[in-house]
Amino acid sequence: MKHEFLTELGLSAENPGTFAGSWRAPSGEWVESRSPHDGSVIAKVALATLEDYEAAVKSSEAAFLEWRQWTAPKRGEVVRLIGDALREKCDALGSLVALEMGKIKPEGVGEVQEMIDVADFAVGLSRQLYGLTMHSERPGHRMYEQWHPIGIVGCITAFNFPVAVWAWNALIAAACGDSVLWKPSEITPLCAVAVQNIVQPVLDECGAPPIFNCVVGTADPVGETLIADRRIPLVSATGSCRMGRRVAEVVGARLGRTLLELGGNNGIIATENADLDLLVRGVLFGAVGTAGQRCTSTRRLFLHDSIADEVRDRLLKAYTQVSIGDPLAEGTLMGPLVHDGAVDTMFAALDKVKAQGGKVLCGAERCTDGVPEGGHYVLPTIVEASHDMDIVADETFAPILYLLRYSDLDEAIAWHNSVPQGLSSAIFTTDVREAEKFLSACGSDCGIANVNIGTSGAEIGGAFGGEKDTGGGRESGSDSWKAYMRRQTCTINYSTELPLAQGIKFGD
Repeated sequence: MKHEFLTELGLSAENPGTFAGSWRAPSGEWVESRSPHDGSVIAKVALATLEDYEAAVKSSEAAFLEWRQWTAPKRGEVVRLIGDALREKCDALGSLVALEMGKIKPEGVGEVQEMIDVADFAVGLSRQLYGLTMHSERPGHRMYEQWHPIGIVGCITAFNFPVAVWAWNALIAAACGDSVLWKPSEITPLCAVAVQNIVQPVLDECGAPPIFNCVVGTADPVGETLIADRRIPLVSATGSCRMGRRVAEVVGARLGRTLLELGGNNGIIATENADLDLLVRGVLFGAVGTAGQRCTSTRRLFLHDSIADEVRDRLLKAYTQVSIGDPLAEGTLMGPLVHDGAVDTMFAALDKVKAQGGKVLCGAERCTDGVPEGGHYVLPTIVEASHDMDIVADETFAPILYLLRYSDLDEAIAWHNSVPQGLSSAIFTTDVREAEKFLSACGSDCGIANVNIGTSGAEIGGAFGGEKDTGGGRESGSDSWKAYMRRQTCTINYSTELPLAQGIKFGD
């Protein structure tokens, strides 16, 4: 194969796409994985059939019944070894992420580092699955709560973080005693096959059951079958708001649980007291990093009138210095969009911008300088806009940054909160009163609120997720492990009496 790291990751020209305790022989159609850098075919992956799906569910069921009996610290030891295996393959897997998804290699390697960090977090968590004890109102009684594994976790991931989001869910779920059935994006199937090739040998060496299974398939029939499957009590889905609504509808109808990580329309408020050097750096990475294809990408920048012109000019200068090209090449700061459909979506949004009165300051074109003809490259774009333009309320998964002027902080916060999404937010200010207002109940309505750092990126220790159309889910960090477990309240009577709660008398 063209790149040595593909062989290192156990990939070939044609790869199975269903892992059900072991790789199943291809029996259906194939999907081509294409590099967004030049449009070339990297390799093929077999799409799962419904028969393949059923085999994967049965494997997951059997694995769960055994895995839940392992002690949590022993499960944590397995996760620790998975983290070590990811360390060994960090550069190779990070390179594959860059090749198949299009983010630059440092971001690809950073994504694998997230997987490693989650593994470390989950190892510690395996000794901290705490429950509360409570005093009973009945004499001679004791109450406590405990947490048990929930079962199979269905994990649906998006193309933009093709490996890290699986780890956020799978490694914590594994520490909790669950099995995981993964449906990755068919846009980045090789990343999923590679991850499976890394983690399964660890499970085999530890004598663990195959708790991680995988089905590379389309939304219909595989995705629809998964979300409707009553054997899967929890579905964790990352993707668009439209997709999330469908998942919530189907899983909710069967009274299952969902953990949704959906769209973001993330804003930064820069006050007259902002450190402009910090601001420009934070905005640049947030808006341009991953070519604007992060759910936490910065899309709206609210500038106080007193600094708006200077910040605009600084950003225009910085944008001219962004090196665009091969995501695997050293020094590249922005790679391609994932496919031509994403390019079309970007330019359709820009047509709406112009029709609604927005002013394009730079970009808004395909990038053709020094990139292959078949690549999906665009120029990062800055637009002067108004907060009440309809397009500003939409999330366009592309490097478009809207500049919006304001004069009053309360007004800016209201505009910031006026969009349907509620994932990540930030304020740049050196005034503690402004910062605290933004973080108060009257401030940002997002799940993530930052001061003097951008909207993009999140640490493992903090629960990741958002409100409103972002779905309300939380992954990794804090007490998000509880999403992967079921709570049980236990009452023990160690007396010789049988008093009832609330002092109820029943018979003699």
